[in-house]
Order: sequence, then C-alpha cells, then structure tokens
Amino acid sequence: MEEIGLTLKEARENIGLSIEEAASDLKVEPSQIEGMEAGNKDSFKDVFALKYFIRDYSKYLGLDYEDMIDEFNEYLFDYTSKISLDDIKRAKKQIEKREDQPDRIASPYTIERKQKWSIPPFVIYIIMALSLLLVGIYIVSLFYTEKPKDIDNIVAYMEMNRGIKI
Repeated sequence: MEEIGLTLKEARENIGLSIEEAASDLKVEPSQIEGMEAGNKDSFKDVFALKYFIRDYSKYLGLDYEDMIDEFNEYLFDYTSKISLDDIKRAKKQIEKREDQPDRIASPYTIERKQKWSIPPFVIYIIMALSLLLVGIYIVSLFYTEKPKDIDNIVAYMEMNRGIKI
C-alpha cells in the first residue's frame, strides 16, 4: 500500500501540484490525499472508496490507472489472505448477533408503517365504474325527460305534478 502511495506522491510532486490543489480538483479532503500517499488505508471509509480514489487520483495525475488498480488488487489479496479463519468466524458471529437484536433504533424514515386496513385495487375500480355509470345515467335522464315547451303545457305540467292550480 505504501508503494502505491509513494508512486502517487512522486507523480504529484513531479507535476508540481500541492496537496491542497489536488484535493480541491478531486473534491476530497487534503487529509485523504496525505493518508493515501502515506499508505494509510484507514483514511477512507471502506476499501471500495479507496479503490475508486486510487483510480481517480491516478487518472488525474496522468498515470496508468489500470496498473495502479491491479497493484491495489494484489495488495488487497495479500492483506485479506492473511486473515485467519477464526477471525472470519468471530466477525460473522458478531454480525449475526447484531442482526438478532430486536431493540435496534431505526431511523423514522426507514420504519415501515403498517396500514390498519387496505382496500384491494379491483374494489376501487369497481366503485369508480359504478359511480361513472350512475353519473352517466343521471346526465342521460336530464336530456331525455319530456319537458313542456310552451306556457300552457308548463301550467298543465305543474298542476299534474304538484296539484297546483293557477
């Protein structure tokens, strides 16, 4: 890891860039660049962020980023192959223990709210169709009911329907 850092540092210094300039251009913290050039992988939150940083930083400095990624992959393989099976089993048990804990605090944005009752979509479609049918029948009935056309017919209509005499 230190070899990768030294290669990146030498390339940056040969170009004549300061750490602050490179950090500004790459939109990272200067401490991350310093950590990377010192071979400190703990400057990054995870291995993937480190790998992508190496790729981007190598491109930025004009280095062959594929070779740098290959070198990082070799380092990562060597580093992970030294982890014992007991350490892996312990880590797996810790992860399982964390998953079994029911009293974990969750963000209010990730809590699934349970609905008290739910109407199936097909029932909603049927209700909408019946409503449209009733509105249609009402509109048609407005146009096709017989209404009197002159005043004599209006009076006769009113007398017949309401029992009013004029």
